[in-house]
Amino acid sequence: MNKKVMLVGMGMQGKAALHDLVNSGEVSHITVVDNQPDLLTYLSRYPTAKVSGRILDASDEASLSLLMRNADVVIEALPGDFALRIGRLAADCGVSLVSSMYYLNPGEQDPARIQSIQNEILQIDQKAKEKEITILTEFGLDPGLDLVLGATAIREMDEVLEFHTYGAGLPAADARLNPLKYKFSWSAIGVMKAYKRQAKIISKGKALKIEAEKVFEKGNYHLIDVKELGVKLECFPNGDAVHYAELFGIRDSVQETGRYTCRYPGHCAFWDIMTKIGFLDEQAIRVGGASVSPIEFTAALLASQGQFNYADDEQDLTFLRIDVRGRRKGKRTQVIYQLIDRRDMETGFTSMQRTVGFTMSLAARLILERKLKPGLLTPLDVPYDSVFPTLEKHNIRVVRREMPWS
Repeated sequence: MNKKVMLVGMGMQGKAALHDLVNSGEVSHITVVDNQPDLLTYLSRYPTAKVSGRILDASDEASLSLLMRNADVVIEALPGDFALRIGRLAADCGVSLVSSMYYLNPGEQDPARIQSIQNEILQIDQKAKEKEITILTEFGLDPGLDLVLGATAIREMDEVLEFHTYGAGLPAADARLNPLKYKFSWSAIGVMKAYKRQAKIISKGKALKIEAEKVFEKGNYHLIDVKELGVKLECFPNGDAVHYAELFGIRDSVQETGRYTCRYPGHCAFWDIMTKIGFLDEQAIRVGGASVSPIEFTAALLASQGQFNYADDEQDLTFLRIDVRGRRKGKRTQVIYQLIDRRDMETGFTSMQRTVGFTMSLAARLILERKLKPGLLTPLDVPYDSVFPTLEKHNIRVVRREMPWS
Protein backbone atom coordinates (compact mmCIF):
# COMPACT_ATOMS: atom_id res chain seq x y z
CA MET A 1 0.00 0.00 0.00
CA ASN A 2 1.61 3.25 -1.15
CA LYS A 3 0.19 5.50 1.53
CA LYS A 4 1.77 8.49 3.28
CA VAL A 5 1.15 9.56 6.86
CA MET A 6 2.01 12.92 8.39
CA LEU A 7 2.58 12.83 12.16
CA VAL A 8 2.40 16.24 13.84
CA GLY A 9 3.86 16.20 17.34
CA MET A 10 6.60 14.00 18.78
CA GLY A 11 5.68 13.94 22.42
CA MET A 12 5.16 10.68 24.31
CA GLN A 13 2.06 9.60 22.39
CA GLY A 14 3.54 10.69 19.05
CA LYS A 15 6.59 8.49 19.59
CA ALA A 16 4.41 5.43 20.22
CA ALA A 17 2.28 6.18 17.15
CA LEU A 18 5.44 6.48 15.02
CA HIS A 19 6.81 3.17 16.31
CA ASP A 20 3.58 1.42 15.36
CA LEU A 21 3.41 3.04 11.94
CA VAL A 22 6.99 2.13 11.08
CA ASN A 23 6.19 -1.52 11.77
CA SER A 24 3.09 -1.37 9.58
CA GLY A 25 3.32 -2.68 6.04
CA GLU A 26 0.29 -0.58 5.08
CA VAL A 27 2.24 2.71 5.29
CA SER A 28 4.97 3.57 2.81
CA HIS A 29 6.27 6.80 4.37
CA ILE A 30 5.83 8.89 7.54
CA THR A 31 6.70 12.58 7.69
CA VAL A 32 7.19 13.72 11.28
CA VAL A 33 6.74 17.40 12.13
CA ASP A 34 7.79 18.97 15.43
CA ASN A 35 9.76 21.97 16.67
CA GLN A 36 12.13 19.96 18.89
CA PRO A 37 15.78 20.68 17.95
CA ASP A 38 16.72 17.02 18.43
CA LEU A 39 13.92 15.70 16.19
CA LEU A 40 16.18 14.48 13.39
CA THR A 41 18.54 12.83 15.87
CA TYR A 42 15.63 10.90 17.37
CA LEU A 43 14.34 9.86 13.95
CA SER A 44 17.74 8.53 12.88
CA ARG A 45 16.88 5.22 14.57
CA TYR A 46 14.36 4.54 11.81
CA PRO A 47 14.98 3.78 8.09
CA THR A 48 15.31 7.03 6.13
CA ALA A 49 13.36 5.47 3.28
CA LYS A 50 10.31 5.22 5.54
CA VAL A 51 10.68 8.14 7.98
CA SER A 52 11.65 11.76 7.41
CA GLY A 53 11.48 14.76 9.72
CA ARG A 54 10.73 18.44 9.43
CA ILE A 55 11.53 20.89 12.23
CA LEU A 56 8.59 23.26 12.16
CA ASP A 57 6.39 25.09 14.65
CA ALA A 58 2.78 23.94 14.49
CA SER A 59 1.61 27.56 14.54
CA ASP A 60 3.13 28.01 11.04
CA GLU A 61 -0.09 27.03 9.28
CA ALA A 62 1.11 28.01 5.80
CA SER A 63 4.09 25.62 5.91
CA LEU A 64 2.03 22.97 7.66
CA SER A 65 -0.67 23.03 5.01
CA LEU A 66 1.91 22.51 2.23
CA LEU A 67 3.11 19.34 3.97
CA MET A 68 -0.44 18.18 4.67
CA ARG A 69 -1.40 18.23 1.02
CA ASN A 70 1.21 15.55 0.33
CA ALA A 71 -0.21 13.18 2.96
CA ASP A 72 -3.04 10.67 2.80
CA VAL A 73 -3.81 11.05 6.51
CA VAL A 74 -2.56 13.23 9.38
CA ILE A 75 -2.09 12.14 12.99
CA GLU A 76 -2.25 15.17 15.27
CA ALA A 77 -0.45 14.49 18.57
CA LEU A 78 -0.05 18.04 19.86
CA PRO A 79 -1.19 19.72 23.11
CA GLY A 80 -4.94 20.26 23.28
CA ASP A 81 -4.82 23.96 22.42
CA PHE A 82 -3.75 23.05 18.86
CA ALA A 83 -6.39 20.43 18.16
CA LEU A 84 -9.21 22.49 16.69
CA ARG A 85 -7.01 24.68 14.48
CA ILE A 86 -5.14 21.65 13.06
CA GLY A 87 -8.47 19.95 12.40
CA ARG A 88 -9.70 23.04 10.56
CA LEU A 89 -6.49 23.15 8.54
CA ALA A 90 -6.83 19.49 7.54
CA ALA A 91 -10.43 20.08 6.44
CA ASP A 92 -9.33 23.08 4.37
CA CYS A 93 -6.58 20.97 2.75
CA GLY A 94 -8.92 18.05 2.12
CA VAL A 95 -6.81 15.59 4.13
CA SER A 96 -8.13 13.06 6.66
CA LEU A 97 -6.97 13.39 10.27
CA VAL A 98 -6.91 11.59 13.63
CA SER A 99 -6.68 13.34 17.01
CA SER A 100 -7.00 12.11 20.59
CA MET A 101 -8.18 15.55 21.73
CA TYR A 102 -11.55 17.20 22.27
CA TYR A 103 -12.43 19.97 19.83
CA LEU A 104 -14.77 21.47 22.42
CA ASN A 105 -12.99 21.48 25.77
CA PRO A 106 -15.35 20.02 28.43
CA GLY A 107 -14.05 22.67 30.82
CA GLU A 108 -15.12 25.59 28.62
CA GLN A 109 -17.77 27.69 30.41
CA ASP A 110 -18.07 30.82 28.26
CA PRO A 111 -21.39 30.45 26.33
CA ALA A 112 -20.19 32.67 23.47
CA ARG A 113 -16.97 30.69 23.16
CA ILE A 114 -18.88 27.39 23.23
CA GLN A 115 -21.22 28.58 20.47
CA SER A 116 -18.31 29.77 18.35
CA ILE A 117 -16.51 26.42 18.66
CA GLN A 118 -19.69 24.47 17.91
CA ASN A 119 -20.17 26.52 14.75
CA GLU A 120 -16.59 25.81 13.70
CA ILE A 121 -17.05 22.09 14.38
CA LEU A 122 -20.13 22.07 12.12
CA GLN A 123 -18.13 23.78 9.38
CA ILE A 124 -15.33 21.21 9.67
CA ASP A 125 -17.89 18.41 9.46
CA GLN A 126 -19.49 19.94 6.38
CA LYS A 127 -16.14 20.42 4.63
CA ALA A 128 -15.05 16.88 5.48
CA LYS A 129 -18.21 15.43 3.97
CA GLU A 130 -17.94 17.60 0.86
CA LYS A 131 -14.30 16.54 0.32
CA GLU A 132 -15.01 12.94 1.35
CA ILE A 133 -12.39 12.87 4.10
CA THR A 134 -12.55 11.67 7.70
CA ILE A 135 -11.73 13.82 10.73
CA LEU A 136 -11.73 11.51 13.76
CA THR A 137 -11.51 13.23 17.16
CA GLU A 138 -11.27 12.05 20.78
CA PHE A 139 -9.62 8.81 19.67
CA GLY A 140 -7.15 7.90 22.39
CA LEU A 141 -7.70 6.10 25.68
CA ASP A 142 -10.12 8.37 27.54
CA PRO A 143 -11.76 9.74 25.52
CA GLY A 144 -11.47 7.08 22.86
CA LEU A 145 -11.41 3.41 23.77
CA ASP A 146 -13.81 4.07 26.65
CA LEU A 147 -16.43 5.37 24.24
CA VAL A 148 -16.01 2.42 21.84
CA LEU A 149 -16.51 0.06 24.79
CA GLY A 150 -19.41 2.12 26.14
CA ALA A 151 -21.27 2.00 22.84
CA THR A 152 -20.66 -1.75 22.62
CA ALA A 153 -21.99 -2.44 26.12
CA ILE A 154 -25.06 -0.25 25.62
CA ARG A 155 -25.99 -2.05 22.40
CA GLU A 156 -26.14 -5.31 24.37
CA MET A 157 -28.84 -3.98 26.70
CA ASP A 158 -32.58 -3.73 26.09
CA GLU A 159 -32.81 -0.83 28.58
CA VAL A 160 -30.01 1.09 30.31
CA LEU A 161 -30.72 2.35 33.83
CA GLU A 162 -27.17 3.02 35.02
CA PHE A 163 -24.03 3.77 32.99
CA HIS A 164 -20.66 4.57 34.57
CA THR A 165 -17.25 4.92 32.93
CA TYR A 166 -13.94 4.93 34.77
CA GLY A 167 -10.50 5.83 33.48
CA ALA A 168 -7.06 6.21 35.02
CA GLY A 169 -3.36 6.44 34.32
CA LEU A 170 -1.55 5.35 37.51
CA PRO A 171 1.86 4.28 38.78
CA ALA A 172 2.12 0.55 39.44
CA ALA A 173 2.70 -0.63 43.01
CA ASP A 174 6.50 -0.26 42.95
CA ALA A 175 6.32 3.28 41.54
CA ARG A 176 3.70 4.92 43.77
CA LEU A 177 6.07 5.81 46.59
CA ASN A 178 5.78 9.63 46.58
CA PRO A 179 3.34 11.53 48.87
CA LEU A 180 0.68 11.80 46.12
CA LYS A 181 1.01 8.15 44.98
CA TYR A 182 0.85 9.58 41.47
CA LYS A 183 3.21 10.25 38.55
CA PHE A 184 2.65 12.05 35.27
CA SER A 185 2.22 9.78 32.26
CA TRP A 186 1.10 12.71 30.10
CA SER A 187 1.28 16.51 30.16
CA ALA A 188 1.38 17.88 33.72
CA ILE A 189 -0.52 21.03 32.72
CA GLY A 190 -3.06 18.82 30.96
CA VAL A 191 -3.65 16.92 34.20
CA MET A 192 -3.99 20.16 36.17
CA LYS A 193 -6.51 21.59 33.69
CA ALA A 194 -8.52 18.36 33.85
CA TYR A 195 -8.59 18.77 37.65
CA LYS A 196 -10.08 22.25 37.27
CA ARG A 197 -13.13 21.64 35.12
CA GLN A 198 -16.74 21.21 36.04
CA ALA A 199 -18.51 17.89 35.65
CA LYS A 200 -22.05 16.87 34.77
CA ILE A 201 -23.72 13.70 35.98
CA ILE A 202 -27.23 12.26 36.08
CA SER A 203 -28.60 11.26 39.48
CA LYS A 204 -32.11 9.91 40.02
CA GLY A 205 -32.85 10.80 36.41
CA LYS A 206 -31.93 14.49 36.80
CA ALA A 207 -28.94 16.26 35.26
CA LEU A 208 -26.65 17.80 37.87
CA LYS A 209 -23.71 20.17 37.45
CA ILE A 210 -20.74 19.85 39.81
CA GLU A 211 -18.64 22.99 39.87
CA ALA A 212 -14.90 22.62 39.34
CA GLU A 213 -14.14 23.66 42.91
CA LYS A 214 -16.33 20.85 44.27
CA VAL A 215 -15.42 17.74 42.24
CA PHE A 216 -13.00 16.52 44.94
CA GLU A 217 -15.42 17.06 47.84
CA LYS A 218 -16.72 14.16 49.91
CA GLY A 219 -20.01 13.02 48.49
CA ASN A 220 -18.91 13.75 44.92
CA TYR A 221 -16.35 10.96 44.70
CA HIS A 222 -16.68 7.28 45.55
CA LEU A 223 -14.57 4.12 45.83
CA ILE A 224 -14.51 1.09 43.55
CA ASP A 225 -12.76 -2.17 44.29
CA VAL A 226 -10.38 -3.31 41.55
CA LYS A 227 -9.46 -6.84 42.61
CA GLU A 228 -7.03 -7.26 39.70
CA LEU A 229 -4.93 -4.43 41.15
CA GLY A 230 -5.48 -5.42 44.78
CA VAL A 231 -6.65 -1.91 45.71
CA LYS A 232 -9.65 0.34 45.93
CA LEU A 233 -9.60 3.52 43.83
CA GLU A 234 -11.10 6.94 44.45
CA CYS A 235 -13.26 8.04 41.54
CA PHE A 236 -14.15 11.69 41.01
CA PRO A 237 -16.46 13.09 38.30
CA ASN A 238 -14.56 14.46 35.33
CA GLY A 239 -16.46 15.21 32.15
CA ASP A 240 -19.95 15.76 30.80
CA ALA A 241 -21.83 12.49 31.29
CA VAL A 242 -25.10 14.15 30.27
CA HIS A 243 -23.68 14.98 26.84
CA TYR A 244 -22.59 11.39 26.31
CA ALA A 245 -25.91 9.99 27.58
CA GLU A 246 -27.54 11.98 24.80
CA LEU A 247 -25.00 10.78 22.21
CA PHE A 248 -25.46 7.16 23.33
CA GLY A 249 -29.24 7.54 23.08
CA ILE A 250 -29.92 6.58 26.71
CA ARG A 251 -30.87 9.97 28.18
CA ASP A 252 -34.56 9.07 28.52
CA SER A 253 -33.96 5.82 30.39
CA VAL A 254 -30.78 6.25 32.41
CA GLN A 255 -31.21 7.12 36.07
CA GLU A 256 -27.57 7.25 37.14
CA THR A 257 -24.54 8.06 35.00
CA GLY A 258 -21.12 9.64 35.39
CA ARG A 259 -17.65 9.78 33.85
CA TYR A 260 -14.98 9.30 36.50
CA THR A 261 -11.21 9.62 36.83
CA CYS A 262 -9.59 7.21 39.29
CA ARG A 263 -6.71 7.72 41.69
CA TYR A 264 -5.30 6.00 44.78
CA PRO A 265 -7.02 6.86 48.11
CA GLY A 266 -6.11 10.25 49.57
CA HIS A 267 -5.80 12.01 46.22
CA CYS A 268 -9.16 13.74 46.39
CA ALA A 269 -8.63 15.16 49.88
CA PHE A 270 -5.32 16.71 48.81
CA TRP A 271 -6.61 18.25 45.57
CA ASP A 272 -9.80 19.48 47.24
CA ILE A 273 -7.61 21.71 49.41
CA MET A 274 -5.31 22.73 46.55
CA THR A 275 -8.28 23.71 44.39
CA LYS A 276 -9.98 25.72 47.13
CA ILE A 277 -6.88 27.73 48.04
CA GLY A 278 -6.17 28.73 44.45
CA PHE A 279 -3.29 26.55 43.24
CA LEU A 280 -5.27 25.67 40.07
CA ASP A 281 -6.45 29.20 39.29
CA GLU A 282 -5.64 30.42 35.78
CA GLN A 283 -5.66 34.16 36.52
CA ALA A 284 -2.02 35.30 36.67
CA ILE A 285 -0.60 36.92 39.80
CA ARG A 286 2.54 39.02 40.27
CA VAL A 287 5.51 37.24 41.86
CA GLY A 288 8.85 39.02 42.15
CA GLY A 289 8.02 41.29 39.24
CA ALA A 290 6.88 38.42 37.01
CA SER A 291 3.37 37.44 35.98
CA VAL A 292 2.65 33.83 36.98
CA SER A 293 -0.42 31.65 36.53
CA PRO A 294 -0.95 29.49 39.67
CA ILE A 295 -2.01 26.44 37.63
CA GLU A 296 1.08 26.69 35.40
CA PHE A 297 3.30 27.12 38.45
CA THR A 298 1.75 24.06 40.12
CA ALA A 299 2.19 21.93 37.00
CA ALA A 300 5.80 23.10 36.51
CA LEU A 301 6.69 22.57 40.18
CA LEU A 302 5.42 18.99 40.25
CA ALA A 303 6.72 18.04 36.79
CA SER A 304 10.20 19.36 37.66
CA GLN A 305 10.61 16.80 40.44
CA GLY A 306 11.88 13.33 39.70
CA GLN A 307 9.54 11.79 42.25
CA PHE A 308 6.57 12.65 40.01
CA ASN A 309 8.08 11.30 36.79
CA TYR A 310 8.63 7.69 35.76
CA ALA A 311 12.13 6.25 35.85
CA ASP A 312 13.16 3.90 33.04
CA ASP A 313 12.63 0.85 35.24
CA GLU A 314 9.27 1.94 36.67
CA GLN A 315 5.93 0.74 35.41
CA ASP A 316 2.75 2.70 34.85
CA LEU A 317 -0.67 1.22 34.21
CA THR A 318 -3.87 2.34 32.52
CA PHE A 319 -7.31 1.32 33.71
CA LEU A 320 -10.69 1.51 32.00
CA ARG A 321 -13.98 0.17 33.29
CA ILE A 322 -17.35 0.44 31.61
CA ASP A 323 -20.20 -0.49 33.97
CA VAL A 324 -23.68 -0.76 32.42
CA ARG A 325 -26.76 -1.86 34.37
CA GLY A 326 -30.31 -2.38 33.21
CA ARG A 327 -32.39 -5.03 31.46
CA ARG A 328 -31.07 -7.61 29.03
CA LYS A 329 -33.24 -10.39 27.64
CA GLY A 330 -35.89 -9.63 30.23
CA LYS A 331 -33.53 -9.84 33.23
CA ARG A 332 -31.89 -7.21 35.40
CA THR A 333 -28.27 -7.44 34.27
CA GLN A 334 -24.91 -5.79 34.85
CA VAL A 335 -22.25 -5.84 32.12
CA ILE A 336 -18.67 -4.73 32.76
CA TYR A 337 -15.94 -4.22 30.18
CA GLN A 338 -12.51 -3.71 31.77
CA LEU A 339 -9.05 -2.95 30.40
CA ILE A 340 -5.85 -2.98 32.45
CA ASP A 341 -2.59 -2.38 30.60
CA ARG A 342 0.98 -1.98 31.85
CA ARG A 343 4.18 -0.50 30.53
CA ASP A 344 6.07 -2.64 28.03
CA MET A 345 9.50 -2.83 29.62
CA GLU A 346 11.03 -4.28 26.44
CA THR A 347 10.21 -1.29 24.22
CA GLY A 348 10.11 1.17 27.12
CA PHE A 349 6.75 2.59 26.02
CA THR A 350 4.52 3.49 28.95
CA SER A 351 1.01 2.13 29.06
CA MET A 352 -0.36 5.61 28.40
CA GLN A 353 1.82 5.85 25.29
CA ARG A 354 0.63 2.43 24.13
CA THR A 355 -3.08 2.96 24.70
CA VAL A 356 -3.13 6.43 23.13
CA GLY A 357 -0.36 6.27 20.50
CA PHE A 358 -1.17 2.79 19.18
CA THR A 359 -4.87 3.69 19.13
CA MET A 360 -4.24 6.76 16.96
CA SER A 361 -1.99 4.75 14.64
CA LEU A 362 -4.72 2.12 14.29
CA ALA A 363 -7.29 4.79 13.43
CA ALA A 364 -5.02 6.21 10.72
CA ARG A 365 -4.83 2.78 9.10
CA LEU A 366 -8.62 2.36 9.29
CA ILE A 367 -8.95 5.63 7.39
CA LEU A 368 -6.39 4.57 4.80
CA GLU A 369 -8.37 1.36 4.30
CA ARG A 370 -11.57 3.44 3.91
CA LYS A 371 -13.26 1.65 6.79
CA LEU A 372 -14.61 4.89 8.29
CA LYS A 373 -17.19 7.17 6.70
CA PRO A 374 -16.50 10.80 5.70
CA GLY A 375 -17.23 13.65 8.08
CA LEU A 376 -16.20 14.69 11.58
CA LEU A 377 -16.45 11.51 13.65
CA THR A 378 -16.11 10.44 17.29
CA PRO A 379 -15.25 7.01 18.73
CA LEU A 380 -18.98 6.21 18.69
CA ASP A 381 -18.62 5.86 14.91
CA VAL A 382 -15.87 3.22 15.21
CA PRO A 383 -16.92 -0.45 15.61
CA TYR A 384 -15.49 -2.59 18.41
CA ASP A 385 -14.35 -5.31 15.99
CA SER A 386 -12.21 -2.87 14.01
CA VAL A 387 -10.30 -1.80 17.13
CA PHE A 388 -9.75 -4.36 19.85
CA PRO A 389 -8.69 -7.44 17.85
CA THR A 390 -5.85 -5.33 16.46
CA LEU A 391 -4.90 -3.88 19.85
CA GLU A 392 -4.73 -7.42 21.25
CA LYS A 393 -1.68 -7.92 19.04
CA HIS A 394 -0.02 -5.36 21.34
CA ASN A 395 -1.31 -7.28 24.41
CA ILE A 396 -3.87 -4.55 25.09
CA ARG A 397 -6.82 -6.70 26.14
CA VAL A 398 -10.38 -6.20 27.33
CA VAL A 399 -12.21 -8.54 29.71
CA ARG A 400 -16.01 -8.73 29.67
CA ARG A 401 -18.14 -9.85 32.62
CA GLU A 402 -21.90 -10.29 32.83
CA MET A 403 -23.85 -10.92 36.04
CA PRO A 404 -27.31 -10.53 37.56
CA TRP A 405 -27.99 -7.04 38.91
CA SER A 406 -30.00 -6.81 42.09
